[in-house]
Amino acid sequence: MEEKKDQSGKSLIPKKKLVVLTGAGISAESGLKTFRDSDGLWEGYDIYEVASPRGWKKDPGVVLDFYNMRRKDVANAKPNAAHYGLAELEKDFAIQIITQNIDDLHERAGSSNVLHLHGQIFKMRSSMHYDERMIYDIKGDINMGDLAPDGAQLRPHIVWFDEAVPMIEPAAEIVSMADIFVVIGTSLAVYPAAGLLNVAADEIPKYIIDKNIPHTRSVNNLTAIESTASEGILVLKKRLQQYL
Repeated sequence: MEEKKDQSGKSLIPKKKLVVLTGAGISAESGLKTFRDSDGLWEGYDIYEVASPRGWKKDPGVVLDFYNMRRKDVANAKPNAAHYGLAELEKDFAIQIITQNIDDLHERAGSSNVLHLHGQIFKMRSSMHYDERMIYDIKGDINMGDLAPDGAQLRPHIVWFDEAVPMIEPAAEIVSMADIFVVIGTSLAVYPAAGLLNVAADEIPKYIIDKNIPHTRSVNNLTAIESTASEGILVLKKRLQQYL
């Protein structure tokens, strides 16, 4: 059957919806530490001291200093082959990336549709309440005394432990409409993000790329690719050819 094309020669067949959930493993190859090391620390800090409302209330200055350092780390990091590989897939698929990461490496690699579940390191907001109309860009440091328009101290636009994840519902809707679902570099241990794998339709093909494949036996039509993110993307690209 001959493929239908428009006058410019572009295919009229709609691209399949490829939804990709990424975690810390994809950014680790760019030199960014994973959120939770084996000793339960993050860059030497107790994660609950720097990533929870309790820690913020106890010592907001320490929390700001911590994320100021993370902001510098991300600014100095560069996208790796896995980030670029996902961006290249936009040529053949309608791809939506849902990331648990707070860095902007997907965007810098060229991906145009990225949803950040847990916030973004280069954004800040009021510490008084969550309001999407009051989220601001930040490239430098946030200091004590830097105030939002509502008079409250500015804080990183990051979802901490024990806080709601405002973007989880839009993410779940995107996953529910996927033709293909891919998970890269996540332990599937942090909820509600981990539950997105169960939102994908049973009948669609699913792939998971990780150096240590998490427990996923109950998921239908799942192919495991046990490798680093950059190596796994190469394998994934070959597997995805069958859907073109």
